[in-house]
Amino acid sequence: MKAAPVMKALHRVQGFELMLVHTDQHYDENLSKIFFDELGLPKPDVHLGVGSGTHTWQTAEIMMRFEKVIQQEKPSLLIVYGDVNSTIACALVAAKLNIPVAHVEAGLRSFDRTMPEEINRILTDHLSTYMFTTELSGNQNLVSEGIAADRVFFVGNVMVDTLFRLRPVAMASTILKELDAEPQKYGLLTLHRPANVDDRETLNEILEAIVSIAKTMPVFFPCHPRTKARLEESKLDCKGVRFLQPLGYLDFLCLMSQARLVLTDSGGIQEETTALGIACLTLRDNTERPVTIEKGTNVLVGTSRARILAASEKVFNGNIERKRDLPELWDGRAAERIATILQKQLTPATHEQVIQPS
Repeated sequence: MKAAPVMKALHRVQGFELMLVHTDQHYDENLSKIFFDELGLPKPDVHLGVGSGTHTWQTAEIMMRFEKVIQQEKPSLLIVYGDVNSTIACALVAAKLNIPVAHVEAGLRSFDRTMPEEINRILTDHLSTYMFTTELSGNQNLVSEGIAADRVFFVGNVMVDTLFRLRPVAMASTILKELDAEPQKYGLLTLHRPANVDDRETLNEILEAIVSIAKTMPVFFPCHPRTKARLEESKLDCKGVRFLQPLGYLDFLCLMSQARLVLTDSGGIQEETTALGIACLTLRDNTERPVTIEKGTNVLVGTSRARILAASEKVFNGNIERKRDLPELWDGRAAERIATILQKQLTPATHEQVIQPS
């Protein structure tokens, strides 16, 4: 969702040769291939075939395999996205080989270093030459960490670029009909963060709240493979929750855009619900995306049953606004700004090769 608009924008700029590298960190068919198809991404030029593993193993394996690609292709720039293990692994390889790095979605901070993503975000930013931020808090965070302001560019949110472009297509999805769901009469849940799914007590608190909400309206739960494994191990009560296989981008967007309430621990969904004006309860005590609270429809509710249910009642009673202001520059043109800035910064006299791991 982040790479697709940037690649499209760079294809329209003369002087760039693009190469797409898929690390295969996300290797499930429903979490990978279908996204390439629906987003219109080209077939990756290189598959690293890394697959699953611990954070350390996966990061190291990506580094070893990606180093060979960098050494062979000798690109003039590496573009990385977000905060996953692929992001930091590829950025570190490039930086050690003196290849400039551009980080899309830079500067986000939860200030919680128990989150693996927070470590990835911080390290990637400090390895990067160009940092593209989604909200002004990102600029402030980077400058406060000693990064020169002229390396930081506030461009908006490329996730929103993709959402605006594909929402009309998503609305043609038959997913609601298949689920026998009525618009505004169901909830949507996503849950995958280790802090929530690996701790049985925390997971139980969340599920008790979800089961209670499911007595009022259906709650659909496209279940991440990691979460599914933990639920099977824990044997917790999930009565009334409607489990779904992982969904493609278009089906999920259709389902999310017509939900009465979204409950999530995902950063990206906090942003997408803000762009859509859908009430979102974030099952965490912090967020690296404060603009979704300041201007959007996001509310931090933590993981306690009582707080989740209290906030959901406010949604049902109309005490949480559904539609608020869009954050600044969330206008569907973030990728265009990135392409323009890179063109000015690199000013290639000949075709420059740009590698983008996904």
